[in-house]
Amino acid sequence: MDRRSFITKSVAGATGVYAGMTPFAEKALARNMAVTVLNPKNRVPVSFIIDDSTALVNMAYFGIPQFAEVFPDQYLQAWKKLPREIPDSFVREFGEWCRDHGVKGKYSMVPYPACTGWLHRFIPGWSKQELKDSLSLVRDFMSVDWDIHPEMISHTRVINLKTGLPFPDPTPEYMENWEWSQDKSADELTSYLAYALNILKEAGFNCEGVTTPGGFGHRNMDNLASATLEACREIYDTEIPHFFRDVRTGKDESVEPELFHVSGLDTGDPKCSVHVIGCTGDWFGGWDGLEPGNADLFINPDLDGGRLVEVIEKGDPAILVCHWPGIYYNGTQLGFNVFKTVVGRLHQKYDHLVWMKLSEIARYWACKKLTTMKLIGKTLDIQAPFSTPDFTIRINKPVRRAVFENDGKQVVMEKINQGASLSTGKFFIEEKASILCFDLPKGASRILIS
Repeated sequence: MDRRSFITKSVAGATGVYAGMTPFAEKALARNMAVTVLNPKNRVPVSFIIDDSTALVNMAYFGIPQFAEVFPDQYLQAWKKLPREIPDSFVREFGEWCRDHGVKGKYSMVPYPACTGWLHRFIPGWSKQELKDSLSLVRDFMSVDWDIHPEMISHTRVINLKTGLPFPDPTPEYMENWEWSQDKSADELTSYLAYALNILKEAGFNCEGVTTPGGFGHRNMDNLASATLEACREIYDTEIPHFFRDVRTGKDESVEPELFHVSGLDTGDPKCSVHVIGCTGDWFGGWDGLEPGNADLFINPDLDGGRLVEVIEKGDPAILVCHWPGIYYNGTQLGFNVFKTVVGRLHQKYDHLVWMKLSEIARYWACKKLTTMKLIGKTLDIQAPFSTPDFTIRINKPVRRAVFENDGKQVVMEKINQGASLSTGKFFIEEKASILCFDLPKGASRILIS
């Protein structure tokens, strides 16, 4: 009964899933092996997922007794010794440090945290001004570098959408972390996600995705993906909705983002939802702030081992996962210090990382999988259902000159030396191939090469 099931098998067999299959774009490229899509700027994406965060409330303090009511033999923590609040002063300190070091990721805002109160109304135990200030801090400061997600509604009890009250039975069937979500239809899950998103919208947040609490939907992935797509489009008109559900820590497991429910690629309304996957366990301070972390599990002091090294060397997005109570670690900031060590080691070893929000990774992977390209002679024709910055490709021939053309306008790309920092509008020759980086527009464009 882990709070988040670490799924070890691909869900590629589910309806509409592009992961583990040969998607539309890759079929086109398979016929024309002259072009390959690389990572943005030819770098490895890195991101940091923060779960169990919200305004003021320490989710561990208020959540453990609710979990213990369902599983009294498993949740034995001395929760009353934990702080009831994670202060805004720590949120700002953390956010400022991350900004100084270029860190980006996802930050949850649980709408009805452990049933204590509503972010868009009030939370008993804190003044309205304290709640207002806390929301402003996340909305105006944190959201610059972090996607904001609801983590369902309460992260503990399932809420009756007709009454706004928790269902009365404290059983796995009525807890968000466990059984309730496993047999619900896509429509039912859409209504539940939309309820959570509406609360954050009223609180002033923009959300392009959602996070699942614990095992929410892990046996119902296809409907969860559909619900994410429909709820985000309904409430926010999100172009490319994404969700975080799984963590995969096995050495041979792929953590490449997965695309679900792709449709309308040849229309003006293309659709898909993207499953962004974490690659580490919470090795910072545990979900409750009671398990000391270990930076060596991410990357060791010699910089030659650890889960992040495995993933980065493959070129897959390296997405770290934590829980906010463990980062705060009861005021000692032990988890935060572990994170500082990990970031320091990453930046010491690698100079080809790019920190990205989950929404940015989701957008890039949607373009990577769904954009079609055809190289005929000296013209590369491109058709993209979505746009993305820093789209990067390899053409298997030396390119001396490249001109990007879109909407009747031409821009000559700048040739740089191999090893120089690649950015949009630039290219370089690599042995018998060429690497080009450009902002990919939606629709048709082309590159003239010589």
